[in-house]
Amino acid sequence: MSSDKSNETPKIKTADNDNTTSIKFTDLALSKEVLKAVEEAGYEAPSAIQAEAIPHLLEGHDLMGQAQTGTGKTAAFALPLLSRLDMSSKDTQILVLAPTRELAIQVAENMQTYARHLKGFHVMPIYGGQSISIQLKQLRRGAQVVVGTPGRVMDHLRRKTLKLGNLKAMVLDEADEMLRMGFIDDVETILKETPASRQTVLFSATMPNAIKRITQKYLNNPVDIKVKTKTSTVSTITQYYWSGKTGHKLDVLTRLLEAEEFGGIIIFVRTKNMTTELAEKLSARGYAALPLNGDVQQSMREKIVNRLKKGSLDIIVATDVVARGLDVERITHVINYDMPADNESYVHRIGRTGRAGRKGTAILFVPPNGKRALAGIERATGQKIEPLKLPSPQDISEARINRFKDMVIETAASQKLEFYQNIITDLAKDSELSLEEITATLAFLVQRDRPLLITPRDNIPETKLGDSSERGNQRGRRDGRDRDSRDSRDKRGRSDNRGDRNSRSNKRRKGETQPGMVTYRLAVGKSHGTEPRHIVGAIANEAGVESQYIQNIDINTDFSTVDLPDGMPKEIENHLKGVRVMGEKLQLRKFTGEQGRKKSHDKPENRK
Repeated sequence: MSSDKSNETPKIKTADNDNTTSIKFTDLALSKEVLKAVEEAGYEAPSAIQAEAIPHLLEGHDLMGQAQTGTGKTAAFALPLLSRLDMSSKDTQILVLAPTRELAIQVAENMQTYARHLKGFHVMPIYGGQSISIQLKQLRRGAQVVVGTPGRVMDHLRRKTLKLGNLKAMVLDEADEMLRMGFIDDVETILKETPASRQTVLFSATMPNAIKRITQKYLNNPVDIKVKTKTSTVSTITQYYWSGKTGHKLDVLTRLLEAEEFGGIIIFVRTKNMTTELAEKLSARGYAALPLNGDVQQSMREKIVNRLKKGSLDIIVATDVVARGLDVERITHVINYDMPADNESYVHRIGRTGRAGRKGTAILFVPPNGKRALAGIERATGQKIEPLKLPSPQDISEARINRFKDMVIETAASQKLEFYQNIITDLAKDSELSLEEITATLAFLVQRDRPLLITPRDNIPETKLGDSSERGNQRGRRDGRDRDSRDSRDKRGRSDNRGDRNSRSNKRRKGETQPGMVTYRLAVGKSHGTEPRHIVGAIANEAGVESQYIQNIDINTDFSTVDLPDGMPKEIENHLKGVRVMGEKLQLRKFTGEQGRKKSHDKPENRK
């Protein structure tokens, strides 16, 4: 079915993507189910591109948006399109094309999150490297939303296993990337197989001629939204980044707080839920910290800011929205605990310090696979962000000792201590302990929960950008492209079952645990009806581990093995032991090389 559309002059909307919009999600006429999911996720206000795009998409207009990765464009199209779904039908109503399997999985996961209150909702990611039989089964069951790479979508169209006759909307995500990877002809073929009445949405960081031709041919009088970049940082702000595993972030943060001399600090996170959670954890570790989010009433917000100004409060954990316009002279550090949504948000955040000529420090926490996002911030700001050298155990010990000495001197100067001096004198006589031994014992008791001496084993391992985890992702992207290309050339429609084990196992040589990963044993297997997706879902949801770090799943008769990031906190390990899959507890524990998967390094001397 041809889907060419007449194209009038597009209505151009320019969005200043600096997250300064006063619009809230409640102002955008989203369905109550979708809005409830957004509120539960803790998001308070839409980004500029979301505020601009959502109303037009809710009205059914075609749209082309020019925006960089990380501007919130997934929610910009997902929220309004999900709000318009007909939940009485299991037909595929939304098709999203993405250039890589990683992006397809990410978009599908976001769709599932936003649609969590839509009863009977199903989203299906389809991509090369995954078992075709699994995809066939789930497509027969029905999925209102399909997110796929072009090659695998083409394959299902040839098999007639993906039916688009009732398609309402189609999204081309990262269109220029699909052009660069050679998929643009496949994209155009797929567009021709969709109803002419469909709503079409295209997002692209750039608009080369081939993409413009697509928009002119297949989009009907589209609204044209461009995110206008406004990025500039001041020279008085020194910028650093630290890259490492999510499980180490809190320890890194607290060590920085111990080693750094600071006045006031703002720590930025993505959601209001996280403001409360992190503030409570910092308070439990002895820091004066409070959350600042959209649920905090204006009167309380003013009290919190005044406390920060006066010095009775040192740390505010905040979301982007509520920190707008915050100007406190004491703020010496801004810490991006969560990556900002976009480059402009980063500039806005760090601008809370280094104001009026004062010096400030900005620290950005970057996940191991965040090299691309970091490079984007550096390009946008025109400034190099230097890697942060973490304080060593010796640095922490020295800082604690100095603070202890200062505490003793200040207390001696400000308090009346005769009563305690008499007790010490009597104790020295009665016990035959020297004054030095008594004071050392008291110092130990005071610092028992926070020892003055940090041992080297307490150090945090360095993780550099581009380490094995990032290279694995790069290999996965190349593998996804190659497989999709092979799928699109497979005219005979043969089933590709190479991914039956798990698509993630294609990222490394079969059976080998990659550097930075640890193999765990799970007490569920084929006899329980366990499939890789059950394990990925349970671990991702319960432990907060991103799906790309759940690797090498091997399902045996009565047990399974899976590779997870090294350094996973003990409390998460303990929690996963009780998580159930197919009605059985995972009973997660480190794999010791028993019968089952054989590994290249499974020698007894290498197993503990």
